[in-house]
Amino acid sequence: MCDLSCFSVLITGANRGLGLEFVRQLLQLSKPPQMLFATCRNPSKAQELQKLKAQHSNVQILSLDVESIISIQEASVFVKDQLKGLGLNLLINNAGNAIANTIYSESEESMHLLYQIHVVGNLKMSQIFLPLLKEAAQRGPQDSLSCNRAAIINISSSAGSITEVLGWEYGHCLSYRCSKAALNMLTRCQALALKEEGILCTALHPGWVQTDMGNSSAFVTTLKKEESVQGMLRVLSTLSEEHSGGFYSWEGKALSW
Repeated sequence: MCDLSCFSVLITGANRGLGLEFVRQLLQLSKPPQMLFATCRNPSKAQELQKLKAQHSNVQILSLDVESIISIQEASVFVKDQLKGLGLNLLINNAGNAIANTIYSESEESMHLLYQIHVVGNLKMSQIFLPLLKEAAQRGPQDSLSCNRAAIINISSSAGSITEVLGWEYGHCLSYRCSKAALNMLTRCQALALKEEGILCTALHPGWVQTDMGNSSAFVTTLKKEESVQGMLRVLSTLSEEHSGGFYSWEGKALSW
């Protein structure tokens, strides 16, 4: 049972995989978001997303490239205008990429690209959308942190856990691992800085899911995106102040950094 009940949600990378599944399942909640902003780089090519928008008036699709500050700023202006002072309750930083280079073949270009997406992009998302998150936090209950009040959720990975190094035997994926480890630190810093603003910040590991990106390695997974997102939404509905700055699996298990 998922008790998540957010007025407004924004998801990056919503054109496929986990992002698209987040949109689908949020719409199926007993209390779906009244404003659901599904973002991706090329909305015109996001056919499945466009079908959902045609069926649900609360879905807004907009162009957003996390590699571009200008794109993020333009999206924030649109979202602010739509929210009309009510604020953004939940920001899910889902957009990501993986490059299957080894420690011997890893390139400067790949390292820069994945740090730009997973670290710099998520940092800029939180900075630029912060005024809208603060508006939501100020309107919500003042004695607790929750995703229903205001939250930043960073989709990370146990592949970036220095303790676990998930799936090393199936692929080094160095730029992916290093950038996700840096994202975990960003999450900790965000939680420390934004606690007094009433904003919860948590990192989630979705599992190794059957998606285009998840199937790009030799690692064989049986976890379906539907199951992963269902679990993550259940976790989001239970997060509180004690979880802010933490790292959790799609099943709610606390993970090692």
